[in-house]
Amino acid sequence: MREQMTQINSIFSTLKSALKAHGITYADLAKRMNLSEATIKRIFAEENLSICRLEQISQIMNMEISDIISLMNERQFRLKQLTEEQELEIARDPTLILVGVCALNRWKLEDITSRYNISEHQCIQKLAQLDRLRIIELLPNNRIKLLVSPNFQWRKNGPMQNVFRETIGREFFKNSFSKENEMLVVLNGTFSRNSSLEFHKKINKLAQEFENINVDDTGVPMKQKSGVTAVLAIRNWQFGAFESLQK
Repeated sequence: MREQMTQINSIFSTLKSALKAHGITYADLAKRMNLSEATIKRIFAEENLSICRLEQISQIMNMEISDIISLMNERQFRLKQLTEEQELEIARDPTLILVGVCALNRWKLEDITSRYNISEHQCIQKLAQLDRLRIIELLPNNRIKLLVSPNFQWRKNGPMQNVFRETIGREFFKNSFSKENEMLVVLNGTFSRNSSLEFHKKINKLAQEFENINVDDTGVPMKQKSGVTAVLAIRNWQFGAFESLQK
């Protein structure tokens, strides 16, 4: 069942990328399928699509269902994780981390150099290093092609996760989260094991939605965007002060 859900997620992720590549919006899709835009959004949000409608969407893009599956398989064969040594090489170099994170978020070279105090020459050097690590392919005119899978993740408890964990603990939560584009929600509950696992699935789905929005905003001018970080976490934990009161 879990493998089936992963494949469904991959199909919808591939569909979204293909639609974006063809310049087709949900509104365009709704009009050409004689459906409301709300219905189209619900289909993609719930990831519930009949074969008939999948074929219809494919044809709108002048594609076959087999083309979508082939594209999905191609995406799945991309790099999903680095080796410990590769991550360590990145983790040791703050500038390489910066350029790497920007590249993974589909920034162009000029976006990086205009936002950060890094020269074009230095940025190209770091991009070449990422090319050698096979995270990206540095194309002519310094265009960046991602070589990683859509579900690429840093190694669990690896060098990069350690860097982010230290930074999150030291910097991220030192904030009031009171601005319009900020939010902090802390929830406490008592879950069974099955409920915890079910909530993990929901977190994974929300993480995928975060990435989908990130991809959807690729075409938005950089001046209209700002860096955003979301921390999604759950664990068995209680306030330290509670422990002394336990029987």
